[in-house]
Amino acid sequence: MKKQICNVVTGSILTFSLLGISLQLMATTTVEVYKSPTCGCCSKWVDHMKAHGFNVVTKDVGNKEIRKKVGMSESLGSCHTALVNGYVMEGHIPAPDIIRFLREKPDALGLAVPDMPHGSPGMEGQRVDPYNVLKVNAPGQTRRDAEIYSRHNVPQAQREAPSAAATATQSDEGASIMRLKH
Repeated sequence: MKKQICNVVTGSILTFSLLGISLQLMATTTVEVYKSPTCGCCSKWVDHMKAHGFNVVTKDVGNKEIRKKVGMSESLGSCHTALVNGYVMEGHIPAPDIIRFLREKPDALGLAVPDMPHGSPGMEGQRVDPYNVLKVNAPGQTRRDAEIYSRHNVPQAQREAPSAAATATQSDEGASIMRLKH
């Protein structure tokens, strides 16, 4: 019994220490968001990022020019583009995916959630569609070449074994998983 209590206490201390490090990292991390001044879903995504501890600076100038400048393909485009720690974050990416990505520090351009999928951060509502967060490895890489970094709003079985529909999504430049019918 004493050993179990000791394990619980040790685990709790370790968890809170790691959480503190993550929160400290996010509190010192500035996200520069390029968006339209009238885009409500972009503003909701900014609020989502702030709620996860990021320092956010918005540039209400649109995102087409910055997307082109940093090499994010139009096929991966969404309504806002963010720059953080040398990476590009395109679209409605959940903050936990960005936090994980920043911890991993991969050799990549960044992450993207093409289009504006219902149920993603900033796009909450009654409708919830499955969507993928894509890892973009190099400037100019298109949707069909990007890797699936994480899946959201899909049944557990589909997360573990990609379906033919999900595979087709990656190979079809103009489609997103939210448009596929089963």
